[in-house]
Amino acid sequence: MEPSDIKPGTLFLISTPIGNLKDITLRAIETLKSVDLIAAEDTRTSKILLAHYQIQTAAVSYHDHNKERVTPNLISRLLAQQSIALISDAGTPGISDPAFYVVREAVAHNIRVECIPGASAVIAAVVLSGLPTDRFVFEGFLPAQKGRRKRLEELSQDPRTLVFYESPYRLKRTLADLYQALGDRPIAIAREMTKKFEQIIRTRLAEIDQKGITWPIKGEFVLVVGGLTRKLKKE
Repeated sequence: MEPSDIKPGTLFLISTPIGNLKDITLRAIETLKSVDLIAAEDTRTSKILLAHYQIQTAAVSYHDHNKERVTPNLISRLLAQQSIALISDAGTPGISDPAFYVVREAVAHNIRVECIPGASAVIAAVVLSGLPTDRFVFEGFLPAQKGRRKRLEELSQDPRTLVFYESPYRLKRTLADLYQALGDRPIAIAREMTKKFEQIIRTRLAEIDQKGITWPIKGEFVLVVGGLTRKLKKE
């Protein structure tokens, strides 16, 4: 993509690597070099990626705590025909981060929005899980407290494969809650996708303690859980 291919006044949602810096597309690199501005979830984290690919485009911070203050400025720049790339710390902007906020405003102002896809921890974990992939639902992080039990009760009747994000600090509790709410289901615990210590633990919720897992496990997790089957309904 040449600089002339960048349409002025466009907001680009660009996927970045979730671990391995090589997991980025040529189009993403070319766009990041060509836009007028990069809005990054954490400029300190993004600095590593940008330096690795010799991307010198100016970057500003855009995250959940400043989205209401920064969004109007981004919209003004876009309306002034500047092009902006939005990136998260890892993966695709808009998945468990505040990118939807600025996208919604851009759409309301008839601003062109393009997505440049790439690495996805959710998709990687689902296809490696060994569980059905024809239908699945991504639930992000479960509520930490209020609404947690109700959400799990609702999901207990869902026949689709269930996908969650979880932190190492709540992983043990979440696995116990899943077992209590869903019963014994197959589960794949994906850790540190594409990184040096990538690991997939395929087991059942009732057998997790038999895996000899030492708590807490470090890293970022995607949990892929089997949906409700006819067999489980009969039980």
